[in-house]
Amino acid sequence: MAKKAQSTLINMLLSLTVIAIVAAAALALVNKVTEEPIAQAKKAKTDEAIKAVLPQYDHTEELDVEGTACVLAYNEADSLVGVAVNSGSDKGFGGHLGVMYGFDTDGNITGYQILETSETPGLGAKADKWFQADGKGCVIGKNPGQNTIKVAKDGGEVDAISGSTITSRAFCEAVATAFETYQKINK
Repeated sequence: MAKKAQSTLINMLLSLTVIAIVAAAALALVNKVTEEPIAQAKKAKTDEAIKAVLPQYDHTEELDVEGTACVLAYNEADSLVGVAVNSGSDKGFGGHLGVMYGFDTDGNITGYQILETSETPGLGAKADKWFQADGKGCVIGKNPGQNTIKVAKDGGEVDAISGSTITSRAFCEAVATAFETYQKINK
């Protein structure tokens, strides 16, 4: 009969160390294998958002404005037709709210797409449709330089999502941040 290993402090530490090393190696392998597909999916989602928020364009140019990713869209005559700005706010109810906003050459919002959200399903998660052209809190066509893009409770012109004022405020803050970036480009 095989002799059973004694339950000593050294044996326990050795066993736990081996288990931790094997688990860490497995996690590192899974991370390495999934890293590229995750990056490709994120890039595809961003590309689709750019197409959705900008007016019709022929070609684009990527631009980094003080750490903010932007895309300038041009027509066939090389005239600027719009700017897409990747913006966001960390003040959402569920944390970070990442949004791609589109602006025309006059600064009017041409569209938006939610890129990242951890908002409550059925409440804050409604932001993907609430602020669209047919939504109750529509911001499409508004110019943040001329309109007060804040929730009505804060003296603005935007109807907040029912039961989700925090998410609505985060959305409006992200609009303001995106517009500031747009103004730096459009000087």
